[in-house]
Amino acid sequence: MVNFRVKAVVAFAIAGMIFSSCQNENMDDFASEAKVDETLIPGQYIVVLKETGLKTIQNWGARKDEDRNARLKGYDELQEALRKEVLEGFRLKPEQVDHVFGSALAGFSARLSPDELADLEKDDRVEFIEQDQIYYLEDFKMPNMFVNSILLQSGGSGQTTPWGITEIGGAVNASGLNRWAFVIDSGIQLNHPDLNVNSQYGRSFVSGYSSPTDQNGHGTHVAGTIAAIHNTIGVIGVAAGATVVPVRVFGPTGGSATSTIVSGIDYTTQVALANDVANLSLGGPASTALDNAVRNLAAKGVFCAIAAGNESQNANNVSPARATGTRLYTISAYDINGRFASFSNFGNPPIVVSAPGVNIYSTWIGSGYRAINGTSMATPHVAGILLANNGTVRWSGYVTNDPDGNPDRKARR
Repeated sequence: MVNFRVKAVVAFAIAGMIFSSCQNENMDDFASEAKVDETLIPGQYIVVLKETGLKTIQNWGARKDEDRNARLKGYDELQEALRKEVLEGFRLKPEQVDHVFGSALAGFSARLSPDELADLEKDDRVEFIEQDQIYYLEDFKMPNMFVNSILLQSGGSGQTTPWGITEIGGAVNASGLNRWAFVIDSGIQLNHPDLNVNSQYGRSFVSGYSSPTDQNGHGTHVAGTIAAIHNTIGVIGVAAGATVVPVRVFGPTGGSATSTIVSGIDYTTQVALANDVANLSLGGPASTALDNAVRNLAAKGVFCAIAAGNESQNANNVSPARATGTRLYTISAYDINGRFASFSNFGNPPIVVSAPGVNIYSTWIGSGYRAINGTSMATPHVAGILLANNGTVRWSGYVTNDPDGNPDRKARR
């Protein structure tokens, strides 16, 4: 079977960026080796403004919409007003500005000439400017031992309880729960028979892809671990039957940009309610803009489950994994024997707990199911716990072989 391995490549079309992933047959080829200088996007920047930088945001601050429908409508209204103010206030052309932010951050992303960049750096309204970077879904691979048995199962007549669900304390019937899980990822298969997907609130921020449906598989897999339905097919999730919302920030190949991910977080900050959960099984180079966006999402009352990353390095080197604070949970991975996964990033802080991340069987695109590895797979176990327990994550015992010598606690429901 093919092992999808996401790599950053600096290839650009006139209309924008092209992202690619490498597909190769080596099942042992695991972690991305992208260098930081290869991830920078030439001429593209995230401009973060001071709180007083946009009048639209100041005027919007008085609104206290607690109804989800009002929040959704308000997001579109806010975006329209922000874009108009950014274009007029900073004398930019529409084709230069990709995203505008008004909830998780105040600011915008744009393609800028050196002169335009220099002018903005001197603008009193600007807090800081960060060069946009290529980001990737946390690498994953298909476990060899499952290739011939369960890798491509598509439902069947019985329901499987994956070992990770049992390990963290079992599933809870969350059907009808008024708290939702926002999966900021590659999208979710909207009509998967084992998932309760809210497509009305789903949104795509990927250029050229208007639908929040998943064409990669990663986001659908994550959603299943969080909330696969308790029925007679497939698998069961931690918060079984809970509503999952696709916030698509990655295309089919798994590449994206910091600004695109921030847009998804900005949307979630506007639309989600307090005690909802956001799952971020993604990561990449250090980014102050991304870290701040995640912190501000959490400050609005949303619990955030964040992948530690799969580069076998200190998680303090990776965004958004390095972000710490109230309602922020960075998660490492361990295997069925309680051993720290060889690929998992380490270091606590920022890591709060560890969760099952090896041979994790869950939903897949094509209404199927698949077993894969990664901190991406550990993270939704904790997202499901946060959803089921209204923001409480318990723990029991410690992982073994943690490379930093300070064993991570095992998450429990």
